[in-house]
Amino acid sequence: MKLHDGINGRLRSFIEAQPLFFVATAPLSPDGHVNVSPKGLDGTFAVLDEHSVAYLDLTGSGSETVAHLRENGRITVMFCAFEGAPNIVRLHGTGRYVDLHDAEFASYRGFFAEHPGARGIVVVDVQRVSDSCGYAVPLMTHDGDRELLTRWADNRGEDGLATYRASKNATSIDGLPALHHAARTPDVPR
Repeated sequence: MKLHDGINGRLRSFIEAQPLFFVATAPLSPDGHVNVSPKGLDGTFAVLDEHSVAYLDLTGSGSETVAHLRENGRITVMFCAFEGAPNIVRLHGTGRYVDLHDAEFASYRGFFAEHPGARGIVVVDVQRVSDSCGYAVPLMTHDGDRELLTRWADNRGEDGLATYRASKNATSIDGLPALHHAARTPDVPR
């Protein structure tokens, strides 16, 4: 393993080339559930500078990451090379959730591609950057992004997404508060 002072040119190029990344968070309670979420879709991750990154959070079945960030901010983002030379990059830091109803949402929205169902942006202050060999990570090819989430969000529409968030994303599986504005109808453009 090698530690880095920040997300330099080589690491930035590697990160930006990966079609998949993983996000890990955990609640403070020893009885709470640790969460690891796979993330993807083209145009949903951005390196903001050498010490900060962000990703577009799309409406999904859970809200563990949001709840954990609101409770304690701890987050790790991991990228693996599934093609080419083996490598694993981990970004450890403190994250915060910018809800799509927050005024700050618009200042970050331009970093990402248009995706229906955006419910917020996760911004990470990166405090530790490391990479390691990744020798055991399998070789796999990226055939393309799945379009299921995009179609699902388009079919629901903004009102349907707001209703879904209110019923499925207001709290974590451990009962921690997640999306504060889950019941409000979005008034910010996608």
